[in-house]
Parts: sequence; structure tokens; C-alpha cells
Amino acid sequence: MSIAETGATPYYAVIFTSTRTEGDNGYGEMSELMEAAARKQPGFLGVESAREEIGITVSYWRDLESIAAWKADATHMIAQKTGREKWYEQYVTRVCKVERDYTFKRD
Repeated sequence: MSIAETGATPYYAVIFTSTRTEGDNGYGEMSELMEAAARKQPGFLGVESAREEIGITVSYWRDLESIAAWKADATHMIAQKTGREKWYEQYVTRVCKVERDYTFKRD
């Protein structure tokens, strides 16, 4: 996975921080499906994710309407429900407006 190229500010970040239950129980497959589906959504700019004991996924969006549409997507709603029932011990979702970003990339 690489660092998302989001384009010009301002844009929005959805930060999803979680701790998981034991075992995969279909989580890996659903995670891949959700990322692929999110990439097809209007307003999606990119995603970055890391997991050890705590998982952090940051998705980037053009505007709040795009975030709301993704949250209401039928397949995403099934994944959210299943996450609460099977995959997560706890999670928090934060939505932030990105006013500035700074980039460094080694040549």
C-alpha cells in the first residue's frame, strides 16, 4: 500500500480506529470488497490503512456529501452491521476537514 495522493485541499478525512475480535471470520474478504467499492464512489480520493493491535484506516473524500453517500451505501451498511456483530471489540470514526497538507517524496 502506498500513501494516498489526495489532490488539492481542502478535502475530508474519515479516520476509523478499531480493535478486532479474535479470528478472521470473513473480515479480510469483506475489507477487500469494501475498499474496492469505496474506490468506485464519487468523491473518493484515496485510503491508507495500518493494523497491529489497533487498526487505523483513513479514507479521503472530496466533500461531506460523498462521505454521507458512502456511509449509506447498502453493501457498506451490511459490512458495518457485521462489524458490530462479529469483527470489532470497539471502534471510533472521526471526520475531519483537511485544510493543509505537506508532502515529501525521496527521488
